[in-house]
Amino acid sequence: MRKPVLTIFYQYNPWCSSIGGIQTLINTFIKYAPREFEVRLVGTASDRSQTLGEWRQAEFAGREISFLPLFFIENDDFRGLIPTTVKYTAALVGRNYASDFMHFYRIEPTIVTRHWQGEKTLFIQNDIQAQIAAKYDKNAILWRKFPAAYFALEKMLVNQFQQIYSCNTESMKLYQERYPDLQERVAFLKNTFDEDIFYPLTPDKKAEGRRELATRLGLDVETRFMMFAGRLHPQKDPILLIRSLASLDDPKIHLLIAGNGELADSVRAEITQLGLEKRVTMLGAVPQKALADLHRVCHALVLTSAFEGLPFVVLEALACGTPIVTTKAGETPQLLSPESGIVCQERTPDCIAQALRQVVMNPENYPISACVKTAQPYAARTVISGVYKKMWQRWEKKSLVAINSGA
Repeated sequence: MRKPVLTIFYQYNPWCSSIGGIQTLINTFIKYAPREFEVRLVGTASDRSQTLGEWRQAEFAGREISFLPLFFIENDDFRGLIPTTVKYTAALVGRNYASDFMHFYRIEPTIVTRHWQGEKTLFIQNDIQAQIAAKYDKNAILWRKFPAAYFALEKMLVNQFQQIYSCNTESMKLYQERYPDLQERVAFLKNTFDEDIFYPLTPDKKAEGRRELATRLGLDVETRFMMFAGRLHPQKDPILLIRSLASLDDPKIHLLIAGNGELADSVRAEITQLGLEKRVTMLGAVPQKALADLHRVCHALVLTSAFEGLPFVVLEALACGTPIVTTKAGETPQLLSPESGIVCQERTPDCIAQALRQVVMNPENYPISACVKTAQPYAARTVISGVYKKMWQRWEKKSLVAINSGA
């Protein structure tokens, strides 16, 4: 029996990926794919020397995959005049990469794939309706200007999917209500963390790592660290983060910002305006393993998002033994226990600062073991293996039907 083929469609290069939940999810699907599957990725090039539109064999996360870049994109953390999803969709026109299983992470490219044969799955990280309705940067999502057009497009395309996975239970329910005929196809899928990369240190090693980090940054060895990790994008509201640090007004607490994006200059300007230059370090894009090292030594991870699904960075921090301070956004508030973090009841600098002070200054109330326990059910190896097991069962069933039909 030949191997079933899984083709993943998304506008990125896994060898040069930036922080982002979709990219993290795809990377785990590649890494933990059983050897019984052949994995292909239709993505983008980050190097102009790469040949476009041609398959090549390459190794990623310890396994062989087939990779095909459609066009060149230097940095998708910054929006261009033409959205990357539009470019990606246009690049698929006239092509056919149909396979046994096809995974999509945006609905727009499936305008082109409606007649491709094979099982299609749509992954939903954020509900588009919440994005359109959110009270943040009016230019942050193009569909905000044309909501009726988006929902008409979604209604036209959604029937082609045999599976629709959402990482947010409210979003899952919304899709089930919006498309009652597809209720059985819509399911909740846990986001994950890679336990090979994100794991805790002992308390002594954690303290030692904090002192080393402080020394490296030229700070007092008693400095307490909190971290933001993600795109500097209106959804994440990093300006609120900086104002929360100003409200915290404690020179012993230092903020690390891991990530890049279109609001980077605005964040720097806010830091300068509020006189926080000595209390913030902007690290830019941080590789995953280096990010894990930072998680392991920080006192808290902070999210000031306007809306979310379940951020991978939350699970990664918890798996490293680091508690969370978050706004009431997405699935995180339902995930946390009183010993693994605090949910801010208001998205205000004072409320966030109060929560940060509570967590950062009282680490004994948020033990490493409690954080790790909260994250454990989301281990990637377990979650992703369960998805592949169901895919394999459906593949075997189809193969058996085909054999019997041929007989």
